[in-house]
Amino acid sequence: MTMVRPARVTDAAGIAAVHVAAWRSAYPGLLPDHTLTHLNQGQQELYYSRLIRSGRIVHVAVPDVDDPTRHAVIGFVTASRHPHTVIADGEVETLYVLDDFREQGAGRALMRAAAADLAAEGCASVFVWVLSQNPSRWFYERMGGVRTVEGSVRVGGEMQPQTAFVWNPIGRLLG
Repeated sequence: MTMVRPARVTDAAGIAAVHVAAWRSAYPGLLPDHTLTHLNQGQQELYYSRLIRSGRIVHVAVPDVDDPTRHAVIGFVTASRHPHTVIADGEVETLYVLDDFREQGAGRALMRAAAADLAAEGCASVFVWVLSQNPSRWFYERMGGVRTVEGSVRVGGEMQPQTAFVWNPIGRLLG
């Protein structure tokens, strides 16, 4: 069982570890090898520390256990309001869960936590960009996301096709 809560600055190292592990697990063969081997956990920790301090939406999933010394981050989500985009009012920017904890509800709980915060900020809809060949893209469809826009993004010096999934209204994600 997992618990989802707003991230604390002290979670930045755990978030960075999940980010690096998730990329190395999900993207071999999709992203250039040098991109995956040169991921720097220390740089990611600094990035997420700044993101949390900025007040952006960041939630973590941690094991829901009685032992208060166990605070391992097993997944996280980041999101922000984008009132000027054509796609939707809010964006889920990142969502990663460690392989050992997938298919146990952490991803769903993280998505719903981010959507609830976005709705509280006045967002009526939300979207997420996903690499089109990401093996986890089906998760977003199972969560009720609708494929809406195709695009591309530069990752590791190479252009990658991506797909936007949209929840409009945002309540479709919350329910």
